[in-house]
Amino acid sequence: MIQGLYEDLKGKTALITGGLGCLGRVLCTEFAKQGTNLIILDKSQEDAVFLTELRRYQISTEFHQVDFESGDSRSRVIEEISKTTQRLDILINNAAYVGSTDAPGWAVPFQDQSIDTWNKALEVNLTTPFHLIQGLEKLLRLSDAPTIVNIGSIYGSHGPDWEIYKGTDMGNPAGYAASKGGLIQLTRWLATTLSPKIRVNCVSPGGISRNQDISFVEKYSLRTPLKRMATEDEIVSSILFLSSSSANYITGQNIQVDGGWSAW
Repeated sequence: MIQGLYEDLKGKTALITGGLGCLGRVLCTEFAKQGTNLIILDKSQEDAVFLTELRRYQISTEFHQVDFESGDSRSRVIEEISKTTQRLDILINNAAYVGSTDAPGWAVPFQDQSIDTWNKALEVNLTTPFHLIQGLEKLLRLSDAPTIVNIGSIYGSHGPDWEIYKGTDMGNPAGYAASKGGLIQLTRWLATTLSPKIRVNCVSPGGISRNQDISFVEKYSLRTPLKRMATEDEIVSSILFLSSSSANYITGQNIQVDGGWSAW
């Protein structure tokens, strides 16, 4: 449970992509607790039960189903939001193409990784944030203190340690690393381009505990100074901070919430 209340988030409007995913649901819930109105984008169909749970915090919620791999689908939702939203205070680019271990040409040896999955990763992880930021910039500029938080990854800045994957069916595709690395650099580019009105930062999580193979968890933990994987709450707390006035003088940064992984 995230402690404390960012008073200035109450009454603001945040758009969160991938809002029905593992991290996305925690993001939506914690922002709702702060009194932040939500616009949720996800590839999955609307989850009426979850949206009802969010509304008990007396906020407004709006849901749009989007195919993040489709420029036409993204353009449609940008147009819809622009017609119905007076202003946008916070934009969180959380949706990501992670893929599953059995996705053809994805979590496989480098020689077998496909151009198709490479392109999908770039489309969802890099082109989608670019497209949404560009399309919603006018709404963001109507806010008194607009901010963008992109969700990167430690693998956007660091190469994988392949030892921790041995003996598991898990992988670390090149397309994921390249797209997250691009997103981190896009964050820096946007921070100088959209300044001084709009702040743009990135949060790069380390591994989040999600019932992974026990041997992976053990080896990952040994590779990390804090000797464990992260929780969803520990990632979300950094995003809340960057979205609030507490971070008013922070822009263009990539904050690695990784338990010290990047300190070795």
